[in-house]
Amino acid sequence: QVQLVESGGGLVQAGGSLRLSCAASGRIFSTYAMGWFRQAPGKEREFVASIGGSGTSTYYAESVAGRFAINRDNAKNTVDLQMNSLKPEDTAVYYCAADRFNRGGNYPERYAYWGQGTQVTVSS
Repeated sequence: QVQLVESGGGLVQAGGSLRLSCAASGRIFSTYAMGWFRQAPGKEREFVASIGGSGTSTYYAESVAGRFAINRDNAKNTVDLQMNSLKPEDTAVYYCAADRFNRGGNYPERYAYWGQGTQVTVSS
């Protein structure tokens, strides 16, 4: 069982930056692919980014590529999402998720464990 807790959300002006962090429980964190998803009001949950267990494989949604960066620290059991050049359309609840089979990618069904989410609001 893996428990995930997100932090770092908040209110920021367009063009600004935020760094989200996800802390995971469990001794085998390095074997899990980790992902970030988001859900805006009235919309479906969408993929943002993922990273493989070793940290060498990353994948981004087109809408955030070049602006967001996902990183992990397996010694600390954390995965971060650095968000730069934020836009109002980035406003959403951001969720951290874990895939115990280390696949990752834009497939929500692969992720068995989810955090409670953290709100990100970007004002224009």
